[in-house]
Amino acid sequence: VEKWNTILVELQQEKPIQYITGEAWFYGLRFEVNENTLIPRPETEELVEFILKETSNFQLPASSLNILDIGTGTGCIPISLKANLPQANVSAIDVSEKALEVAKRNAASNQVDIHFIQTNILEVEDLSQLGTSNFQLPASIDIIVSNPPYVRNLEKQEIKKNVLDYEPHLALFVEDTDALLFYRKIAQLAIKNLSPNGLLFFEINQYLGNETVELLQNLGFKNIELKKDIYGNDRMVKCSI
Repeated sequence: VEKWNTILVELQQEKPIQYITGEAWFYGLRFEVNENTLIPRPETEELVEFILKETSNFQLPASSLNILDIGTGTGCIPISLKANLPQANVSAIDVSEKALEVAKRNAASNQVDIHFIQTNILEVEDLSQLGTSNFQLPASIDIIVSNPPYVRNLEKQEIKKNVLDYEPHLALFVEDTDALLFYRKIAQLAIKNLSPNGLLFFEINQYLGNETVELLQNLGFKNIELKKDIYGNDRMVKCSI
């Protein structure tokens, strides 16, 4: 009863149920979540589904498929991809040491092998320079995916209390003056490090679909596909070099 009453108080304060229970389900897998990670969303499950569908068209053998997730948080994207593409080589980057601790535990609990790297992607000049003591990112990556911070400060008024008061702002918000900062940087890195037939995937701000497409066009990307989520909002982009 005491535990029940404590949970009721937290719910009345609009604390997300996932933070109360310490877990969330994503693409059929259980993930630990805490205040250092965003709660995985259904829209991001759609992004994973989109990637898996596209990988079925790859000519490469699965064992040589190199996948990188940038801004991994709980690790939900790379862990789900690895669970469904067990022969692929999957790596993930995050700036937050505490988020990576959660992601590593999630990889272990879901029994998949992911290479995790802590770095600030905005300070990286070439992805192939990144690695750990026992792992180096390959010079050529087949799939780069990112769900980076994309909510502008001007949109905070739309954000509900359960998100604004509890989820990490580092993973959510960007300055109004440069809302596509992470997309530009990651796309520039993709130009250097994507394999010839490689694909770049983004989850995007629903209000900036056309702007994101224009950015990618200006950088020389081809076959750009803007895709809506289950709610009818522009939410995903796929492109190639």
